Amino acid sequence: MPPQDMTTAASPSGGAVPEHPGPDRLLDSLQHQVAVFARRAEQTRLGGVGQVRNSMDRAAYLLLNRLDREGPMGVKALAAGMGIDSSTVTRQVAPLVDTGLVKRTSHPEDGRAVVLQLSPRGQARLNEVRASRRELMSQVTDGWSEEERDTFCALLTRFNASLAARQAAYQSAQSD
Repeated sequence: MPPQDMTTAASPSGGAVPEHPGPDRLLDSLQHQVAVFARRAEQTRLGGVGQVRNSMDRAAYLLLNRLDREGPMGVKALAAGMGIDSSTVTRQVAPLVDTGLVKRTSHPEDGRAVVLQLSPRGQARLNEVRASRRELMSQVTDGWSEEERDTFCALLTRFNASLAARQAAYQSAQSD
């Protein structure tokens, strides 16, 4: 039998299972599947389908999505909400402003402060990308029950929240 490619499904649960037995087997499989997921997500950039596929990078999507969900905000608030530093947000927002997807406006209470806001063009573009990515998720999970999709989404959300909390604790410890 040929050697198993560790990026393919080898077990009934859909994950490659390491050969060695023991209590670490499940955690080894989990860390491996997360690594495979990260690589495949980056390869496809989870860009959706059709003309919109791969047309918006991850940073732009996450920034536009946050501005859409939470409304206009300053760079510091945006950075804090995303768990990254202000200089990174400033660098990532610049091309979004240049292409007209995000507007810089004066803060309503403090005219010296700048507020970032999703432009109508940015809203339209985000809606287009979301629809494309939604279709991709539909295709990738075709054959899954609604319950399976819901469970996967809940567990992935919980996993991401745990990673975010760990990163926040690390950053807090570094600044002390």
